[in-house]
Amino acid sequence: MKNLKFDGRYKDMLLSGRKRATIRLGKKINLKPGDEVLIHSGGYVLGKGIIKRVETKKVSELTDEDARLDGFKNKEELIKALKEHYKHLTPETPATIIEFEITKLMDKPILSADFPYEGNNPIEIAEKALKYLDNLSFEEIALLNLFLKEGSLRKAAYKLGGLNKRYKIREVLRKAYEELKKKGLMEPKI
Repeated sequence: MKNLKFDGRYKDMLLSGRKRATIRLGKKINLKPGDEVLIHSGGYVLGKGIIKRVETKKVSELTDEDARLDGFKNKEELIKALKEHYKHLTPETPATIIEFEITKLMDKPILSADFPYEGNNPIEIAEKALKYLDNLSFEEIALLNLFLKEGSLRKAAYKLGGLNKRYKIREVLRKAYEELKKKGLMEPKI
């Protein structure tokens, strides 16, 4: 599933339904109508959505209706906000309007970093994996124990030699989560 990420200041607008579109500069947008997306704001997954429309036009061609879909009163307010995000904005700059519909809101927002485990806490996954999974390799057990001891992916990765080592722990957590799901010991929270 693809992701649609927003600054934290737009969280309330998204939750209230006032923000039903986003305008991103450029033409290369990896979304099309019908795509399912996770809606993120301020580092949290707020829910799921579906892309309704993707249209590119020049900044000078944006309308008050485009602004209202994006949660602003009018085009002028929208342009002011775009200038905060994009320093090199000109009337000729291509802007892509991505209209979406939120199809499901989370009961409680989930940290975006935890979402690869469908909203489950990675620490809980590691603890359950060590307790219930008997097919873990020595290396997987060592990585899970390191992660639990350090309390975060970042700290555990540094112990392994640097942030670029996070993938090793994430791989084990993903595998463990899938195994725990198969055994009925965990289920998605979204």
